[in-house]
Amino acid sequence: MSIPGRILVVAEHDHAAVKGATLNTVTAALACAGEGAAVHVLVAGHEAAGAARAAAQIDGVARVLLADGESLAAQLAETVAAQVLAVAPGYSHILFPATTHGKNVAPRVAALLDVAQISDATRVIAPDTFERSIYAGNAIATVKSADAIKVVTVRTTGFDPAPGSGGNAAVETIAAVADGSRSRFVGSEIAKLDRPELTAAKIVVSGGRALGSSDKFNEVLTPLADKLGAALGASRAAVDAGYAPNDWQVGQTGKIVAPQLYIAAGISGAIQHLAGMKDSKVIVAINKDPEAPIFSVADYGLEADLFEAVPELARTL
Repeated sequence: MSIPGRILVVAEHDHAAVKGATLNTVTAALACAGEGAAVHVLVAGHEAAGAARAAAQIDGVARVLLADGESLAAQLAETVAAQVLAVAPGYSHILFPATTHGKNVAPRVAALLDVAQISDATRVIAPDTFERSIYAGNAIATVKSADAIKVVTVRTTGFDPAPGSGGNAAVETIAAVADGSRSRFVGSEIAKLDRPELTAAKIVVSGGRALGSSDKFNEVLTPLADKLGAALGASRAAVDAGYAPNDWQVGQTGKIVAPQLYIAAGISGAIQHLAGMKDSKVIVAINKDPEAPIFSVADYGLEADLFEAVPELARTL
């Protein structure tokens, strides 16, 4: 039986520390909770005491549940879902960041609880009512749930991050579930970045198909990104053409970003791309086509040849 006013956030972490998306999800949980309610954070991992301590310091968190066991070392979706289900009856809401990991686990939890998942929530209107974007962000749907336990994935760009310090929550150790998964972790290749992670960066410099090649992509955009300390992004067209790796793709089918500054060079502004970056605080568009849709969402637009404008901007900085 769920307990009204108790909200569970399933933390995304690397066992040593919580990831930034967890902080945004805590803010959404506090909006669901209302006055006098409690927000708990579940840290499911292996040798994850460091992540639990970091979660306990998040302002607004009342309790941290630490499930620590070898079965959770690989963060396989089936095992994490089983861990969430072990504590789910005590909560009225279970929130996940709408990241690759969250989107992998949340549907399993919702299906096993036999409830309808609320996906990509961008605003909490009431504990049972949420807003989410549809049609590539061209419309906003208001969704009301009558389920006893509400399973929600949170679009992190829709909520400010909760302060990562100032809290003093108790850490409670709970039993880790056994590994009953039919999946087996074989290995992973983790990319090491010399610049900020795309979804967490305060400044993003993105390029489109107009750059013409991967060599030109790096030659033109990298100096500007280096000067600004920015992450590099790309449109789907640029990724499909092989100019940039898949994990740089910004858009509805890529990553959703909302940095302080987003610079789009040679990006026309297809609907699916705009859906991934239009919540950026300041948008600068550089395109020689005056009719490019990107100008409709840009705060500053420069109608110019990017091969001249971008290097000049980098030199000026």
